[in-house]
Amino acid sequence: MLEKEIILKIEKAAQGGDGFSHLQDGRACFVQGALPGETVLAKITNNGKDFAKAITLKVLEKNPLRETPRCPFYERCGGCSLQHASLSLQISMAREAICDTFRRFAHITLPENFPIHFGNPWEYRNRIRVLKAKDAFGFREGASHHIIPVASKCKVLVPALQKFLESKEALSLKTKELQVFENGNGAVSYFYKGMSQKEFLEKANTSVEIAGKKIYTDASVFFQSNLSLLPVLVKRVKEVTEVNTLLVDLFSGVGFFAALLEDSFEKIVAVERDANCLRLANKNLKASATFVSEPAEDWLEKNIVSNDVSLIVDPPRTGLPQSALKALCKSALSRLIYVSCNPVTLARDVSLLAKNGFTLDLLEGFAFYPQTPHLEMLAVLRR
Repeated sequence: MLEKEIILKIEKAAQGGDGFSHLQDGRACFVQGALPGETVLAKITNNGKDFAKAITLKVLEKNPLRETPRCPFYERCGGCSLQHASLSLQISMAREAICDTFRRFAHITLPENFPIHFGNPWEYRNRIRVLKAKDAFGFREGASHHIIPVASKCKVLVPALQKFLESKEALSLKTKELQVFENGNGAVSYFYKGMSQKEFLEKANTSVEIAGKKIYTDASVFFQSNLSLLPVLVKRVKEVTEVNTLLVDLFSGVGFFAALLEDSFEKIVAVERDANCLRLANKNLKASATFVSEPAEDWLEKNIVSNDVSLIVDPPRTGLPQSALKALCKSALSRLIYVSCNPVTLARDVSLLAKNGFTLDLLEGFAFYPQTPHLEMLAVLRR
């Protein structure tokens, strides 16, 4: 039977943004809405054998960096979950959680102050997926299928997206789900399933200028959602990439990293399984580049990666497939640049690579999604 109320002292931040504490019987407890150092009155919502989950009912002793959330729909909307923490506290919580993750998963002790880059904590988001409820677009409520029609009032969207979602053009679209992208200069493109080819060409296609390079994309494919911070990641990737004869960009998407680095290499190989992304990569890269339409792990298993190859991987949240990791471990590769959107799977992959001769040479974080616990990572491994 679940306890109705319990007082907990929050010891630290957990991966995912919850507060971490221990119950009297020694089990770990993850407390939603609690911050490090706080004492809270909480309610247990999941009483598992090895750990428990709880929600904060009342803060009895506050962290001095606790803030009043700006959004009136906070704790209802399933998006932002850390508006109750200042940006500086969000960064320190992320750093603490990632250090703990790497200790547990990879047995690596990170520098306590490893770099985390960040920008404006509000009005930063350029790309979203919204759902239609009656006559307005909104987001799904946390742990629910209910839609909260608040997209045009969202505190983290760039103003051009907010304005578009209130426009007659957007509200007249006959769709229940819409993907919307703002290109950093106020131009908004969108995509929905079932749109005609003519409408796609007119409304979905767009381009973005990053670090002096024009990148073609469209609203149907993945592209980074915080364009103001993206140049910082690009700058760091350029600085840590050693120039060889060949650059291989695995999980290349629209060929983003390869396009920004191609002038330094004689040969480029872009590997991407999504045909639409690869179509855009053909526009973004020189005609001399080689485009491969297959899973990255399949390419790795069939091709010998030597130590004179510069290799960049940018996998989804699930991290590198096991077959890809095995192929990398068997290869003669001496250096790997790994861009990750999930510190947990990155730590898992680093652990396996470390067992096969790689060492973690560099790790930096990028807070692309302030007010949430999500953090992008840049890692360099060498052997």
